[in-house]
Amino acid sequence: MNDEQLDKSKILLVEDEENLALGLEYNLSEEGYRVTLARDGKEAIKFFDESDFDLIVLDIMLPYFNGFEIAKHIREKHPQMPILMLTARTQVEDRVKGLELGADDYLTKPFHLKELLLRIKGMLKRKSWYQKVVIENPIYRFGINEINFENLKCISGKKGFQLTSYEAMIMKYLIENKDKVVTRKELLENVWNMNPEIETAKHTSWFAT
Repeated sequence: MNDEQLDKSKILLVEDEENLALGLEYNLSEEGYRVTLARDGKEAIKFFDESDFDLIVLDIMLPYFNGFEIAKHIREKHPQMPILMLTARTQVEDRVKGLELGADDYLTKPFHLKELLLRIKGMLKRKSWYQKVVIENPIYRFGINEINFENLKCISGKKGFQLTSYEAMIMKYLIENKDKVVTRKELLENVWNMNPEIETAKHTSWFAT
């Protein structure tokens, strides 16, 4: 996916704080994205069910349905949809819960607009890469194990469990580079599409879990 294609991507922005919502909607539109703004949980689910989006920017504290409930709904219908969560909460438990429900990344308020834009661009590029490799090899089998990269499900013998999109992308990258030593720097550069010198501290916990 080139920059021109990224600019045409459709983003569902879910934010109930009026000034922040309008500011983000304006700046994302200025970057060339097609933005749909939902101001509460009901609108978010309605818009998501009725339209196709390339990425979701999702606040946690919302009327009617919170961000965790919306993320769960999105994951059940679209396992590969990129979700960037926005939160005013600083508790690790809240971030972990969001990631467990399928969020791909998070930003803690207040945040810099430039960082948000860089994360969105990186997530869209990862989505494009992942879609390409899934089309080429949607299922990988080894021994009694099977990984389905389309629905993000892993089966080991009679046991099955759901992968997050990041877990699936890491698995896919490791499979593509089997018999090689893959460093954390490589994963940050090729899976997260991020500068490892800047982002290592922020994402260390992803590799420790």
